[in-house]
Amino acid sequence: MPQGSSQRRPHSRPHKVAVIVDEGTNPFEVGVATELFGLPRPELGLPGPLYEVTLCTPTPEVRMNHGFFTLTGVPGLDAVDDADTLVVPGRPDNVVPRGAAVLDAIRRTHARGARVLSLCTGSFALAEAGLLDGRRATTHWMWADVFRELHPQVRMEPDVLFVDEGEVLTAAGSAAALDLGLHLVRRDHGAEIANAVSRRLVFAAHRDGGQRQFVERPVPDVPDESLGPLLAWAQERLGEPLTVAGLAARAAVSPATLHRRFRAELGTTPLAWLTGERVALACRLIERGEERLDVVAARSGLGTAANLRALVRRETGLSPSAYRRRFGPATGESVTV
Repeated sequence: MPQGSSQRRPHSRPHKVAVIVDEGTNPFEVGVATELFGLPRPELGLPGPLYEVTLCTPTPEVRMNHGFFTLTGVPGLDAVDDADTLVVPGRPDNVVPRGAAVLDAIRRTHARGARVLSLCTGSFALAEAGLLDGRRATTHWMWADVFRELHPQVRMEPDVLFVDEGEVLTAAGSAAALDLGLHLVRRDHGAEIANAVSRRLVFAAHRDGGQRQFVERPVPDVPDESLGPLLAWAQERLGEPLTVAGLAARAAVSPATLHRRFRAELGTTPLAWLTGERVALACRLIERGEERLDVVAARSGLGTAANLRALVRRETGLSPSAYRRRFGPATGESVTV
């Protein structure tokens, strides 16, 4: 199934998604899959659902991670044979081999051309099934070294949120499952629908897969006051000539103190955060149909079209025109923003 072939057309059947729930599966990733792909979206005004989700298990009863609950009354693994996309969530006992029935279900789903994706440490199951040999993949950063030892034939990339290898995709830690899921909604149905779903989730509409995972950092001995109010203030004024010194003055601290707070709370610098927010705004403007790069650059605070081109390419791997072709309005008409 070539990339993009799952794009839904009017009156076509919903894209079918199967989620394998194995012994010890993490409930969070199952919840992410059902939230993203299983809930109705009446606010979109579409004639039918975007996806149709089925949970399936290798045994009639499956005990979830830490015994939080037991899942019963769902179909068996034969349900994967009708799926357009197969989702494999993670579980904590990654050094324990998966059951033969689960691995066979993954292999035969991939063999017939369906899309297969893992969430968090579900990548271990994809690797055991042989789907990741010679491919790029990711997993939760805490398990990256173990993954490399068990599966040296896989090109592990531990510092990204997700990896899209066409019809085999892997997400990093649990929250990155949301990033990968929204990436697929965008790939299947376009930017506007993905943005609407992200708003329903109250989650960032687009974090590029190449963004670094958050890794463990020591907590400051004396926590600083939250940066939240300052960030919200700045996000409303991205088109204005904001500077690090100006942000520090707004927070009534020195630039050095502001740098320490950003490092402690966000793991980045004020300038890098500001640039990232401006690029994200520029991408939203392009998604909504603004074709004039000088206008996008001015409204996002990036200054010039040349600077916009350089930064959008650096952050997304695409030129603004390529980004528009992939994520802009499907009709090609401009949208008022």
